[in-house]
Amino acid sequence: QLQLVESGGDLVQPGGSLRLSCAASGFSFGYSAIGWFRQAPGKEREGVSCISRSGGSTNYVDSVKGRFTISRDNAKKTAYLQMNSLKPEDTAVYYCAARTGSGASYCPGPFSEKDFGSWGQGTQVTVSS
Repeated sequence: QLQLVESGGDLVQPGGSLRLSCAASGFSFGYSAIGWFRQAPGKEREGVSCISRSGGSTNYVDSVKGRFTISRDNAKKTAYLQMNSLKPEDTAVYYCAARTGSGASYCPGPFSEKDFGSWGQGTQVTVSS
């Protein structure tokens, strides 16, 4: 059974950092591109970043470029989102998702929810003083 479990969310002050983790099981993690999404209260879920199966290709939404870094360790079946210089507007529930089916190994650009077939339950990130 495919499973994605996010962790690392927390309350952090503006300007602080967090690293989110996405642990995968039940599928061939190394064959799937992984995406990070977020959903703030009252807003639609938006794509934050995506990484290809090899890690050689990444993309980011403009609002996080230069502050967030996506990475993955296929041996550990885990993806990460390093978030630096956090802002109050980064407050949201963060989800990781795996691409499934045809073309699962790469990140479409731009990407959206419809490109990902499996989702984790999310982890809360709150940026506040």
